[in-house]
Amino acid sequence: MSIDSHCHLDVDAFDADRDAVLARARAVGVRAQIVPAITMASWPGIRALCQREAGLFPAFGLHPMYLAAHEPEHLHELERWLEREKPVAVGECGLDFFVDGLDPDLQRRYFTRQLELAKAFGLPVIVHARRAVEEVIASVRRIGGLRGVVHSYSGSAEQARQLWNLGFMLGFGGPVTYPRAQRLRRLVASMPIEHLLLETDAPDQPDADWRGQRNEPARLPRIIDTMAELRNAPAQAIADATRANAERLFKLPPT
Repeated sequence: MSIDSHCHLDVDAFDADRDAVLARARAVGVRAQIVPAITMASWPGIRALCQREAGLFPAFGLHPMYLAAHEPEHLHELERWLEREKPVAVGECGLDFFVDGLDPDLQRRYFTRQLELAKAFGLPVIVHARRAVEEVIASVRRIGGLRGVVHSYSGSAEQARQLWNLGFMLGFGGPVTYPRAQRLRRLVASMPIEHLLLETDAPDQPDADWRGQRNEPARLPRIIDTMAELRNAPAQAIADATRANAERLFKLPPT
């Protein structure tokens, strides 16, 4: 059994066959999934989906790539949702300095406030960090008392060590299955397994055997097999360790 620590199962890419997607995931042992939000408008749908389906757990937040959809009032509303709904995490939040047109200062304001809310509510954060890992580390260190995961990690080994020392885990998915991702694969091969999480980021970031297609949680075993090969370990050991990591970080019931 394994846990997909990052899957956008609520988005419209799954509207036509969401039940079948869930069934395929369960058939290959993916028993739980964290469903992070991207905008305030997505929160009610994620709540309803996670209430309806066992094994789905919500996170509420404001994604930096959807900056145009956010309003300052959404941060006040997020505080109310965290208090009332008791999600497993704050997110997806973070910084994206790769996409043109995303105001860096405005991103910082939304990210900082979400980190503050995560600390206040004792929740982990699910962080998006693209060309922004160093600043994410600085923000986490400045606020202090945080835990969480940098999903789809793309930073250096030294930045990874800094994140581990701050109580953070790293999420890896489809990109690690591509042979050309040498730096990523070296990190996965050697990092302490207690800081490792599995994810698909579905419907995005398909693995090397699924490129060009809609990703889904049932592809998680392909990622496990790659990690097992890179770490010279049984696939079951990878699944067990990363499942325990996710349960510990998000305070999930044992799978």
